[in-house]
Amino acid sequence: MFPMNHHLTDQLLMGYSAGALPEAFNLVAATHISLCDDCRAQLAEFDTLGGSLLQASPPAALADGSLQATLALIAGARAEPVRSPKGALPAPLRDYVGPDLDQVKWRPVGMGVKQMILPTSKAASARLLHIPPGVAMPGHGHRGIELTLVLQGAFRDATDRFGPGDIEVADEAIKHTPVAEPGQPCICLAATDAPLRFTGLVPRLVQALFRI
Repeated sequence: MFPMNHHLTDQLLMGYSAGALPEAFNLVAATHISLCDDCRAQLAEFDTLGGSLLQASPPAALADGSLQATLALIAGARAEPVRSPKGALPAPLRDYVGPDLDQVKWRPVGMGVKQMILPTSKAASARLLHIPPGVAMPGHGHRGIELTLVLQGAFRDATDRFGPGDIEVADEAIKHTPVAEPGQPCICLAATDAPLRFTGLVPRLVQALFRI
């Protein structure tokens, strides 16, 4: 495992615990949590608190088949494998992409950058990004929240450096131009709940085409 300096916020962890996040945000959160001991421990505390609140709440009737559906989910759950250095993806990503980076169906978006848009609910979008070493992403701001989790390599922007396992939480107050560090390509899992606000004309013109 690698050291991490940037983690999920308490608000995101509580939303994940409560099941209140969009699917795309849940995917980023689950992937980071699978890699991060600190966030996993913090999530356990929020889960315990949520369980206490539920226990104190009045009982509610369950829909028909709820028990059977829950037992089926438990039976289908798989233990999370340790992430290998050979491109294996964290367990939460595997149902969306496949077992490793070789399964990713990349689509070029320009300047050597590639992406794969993942199938999630419409409340937010998720994508894998492959950024060549030294390449800068177009400068942009945000109309909502953007979560970016580094899976391989690293990038820098005006706020800090983000390496493997780190997650950047960018909101409407942040404008940045992420640049992949030299060395290996930077591969990230990113999720947004609103279109980005690009500063350049060309990115704005192709924004709808690439669904960013």
